[in-house]
Amino acid sequence: MMYKKSIVRAAAVQISPVLESKSGTLAKVGDAIVKASANNADIIVFPETLVPNYPYFSFIKPAVSIKKDHLKLYEEAVVVPSEETDFIGSLAKKHNIVVVLGVNERDGGTLYNTQLVFDTTGELVLKRRKITPTYHERMIWGQGDGSGLKAVHTSIGKIGALACWEHYNPLARFALMNDHEEIHCSQFPGSMVGQIFADQMEVTMRHHALESGCFVINSTGYLYPEQVQEITGDPTMQKVLEKGCFTAVISPEGVIISDVLTDGEGIVYADMDMSLITKRKRMMDSVGHYSRPELLSLKIDKNPKNLMHESKLLLNEKDHEQRTNTREQLYFTE
Repeated sequence: MMYKKSIVRAAAVQISPVLESKSGTLAKVGDAIVKASANNADIIVFPETLVPNYPYFSFIKPAVSIKKDHLKLYEEAVVVPSEETDFIGSLAKKHNIVVVLGVNERDGGTLYNTQLVFDTTGELVLKRRKITPTYHERMIWGQGDGSGLKAVHTSIGKIGALACWEHYNPLARFALMNDHEEIHCSQFPGSMVGQIFADQMEVTMRHHALESGCFVINSTGYLYPEQVQEITGDPTMQKVLEKGCFTAVISPEGVIISDVLTDGEGIVYADMDMSLITKRKRMMDSVGHYSRPELLSLKIDKNPKNLMHESKLLLNEKDHEQRTNTREQLYFTE
């Protein structure tokens, strides 16, 4: 297989949001894109729902007390398309870089955990919503559908994306594998649960790289201690919002090929040799020579979910129906 670029330079961002400020967080996103471009990155991946911020409050507060925080998230959420998405698209085009960004998307009266992929042309080539929010997240976001479970063509290759524990849904991962994703972009919140979260993340993402035979760019969010204190004044709950960060780039052979960030903000880089994809798949192609579709296969509905389905008859169809009814009435009368 001939890849669009033999070497693709990846940038995985570990970044802190400006809590409750869409504009503030977007400014930091813009700065990171400029910096990554200056370091010759071809693709940059940001954490889960970075804009305006991941709803950490929902993990440590009882549902009955999150009204104020939830409504604020509504106010600062991103509409797609909007000036905010135009801003990111323009940066992607200006700096010739693929941008993968996680946002809280507002659509009417519902929020969604949404992943956006912008090509180097500035075009939004993928908008997908997390299919099942996890645990506490179900009080915050609606469910996505299967329309986003696909790998999309970009100027640097085929890109797939999943958020956080969607990686524990093997059929969701398989859908992207079957689309022959070459670069998988994974996003996590970070600064949660403790070191065990980072350890699990590393195992999960290295496994997906091996199983899919693709590169994985994994990005996590980060909270400074003062931000944790801003979210909650409870010392016990503050300990829950510590560590849990793992930002890195992984090869199709499951090898970490970048520096690893587990604390603080920063960007890690890696040069991805796309020939390693074929090298891995020659040995084990999960959706090719190593599959058994006559025994095991996936059924998936990729249609967008719609609440209303209209059935309209054309004028000539109405006339035909009226004439048919008239003939039937005459027949039975006779």
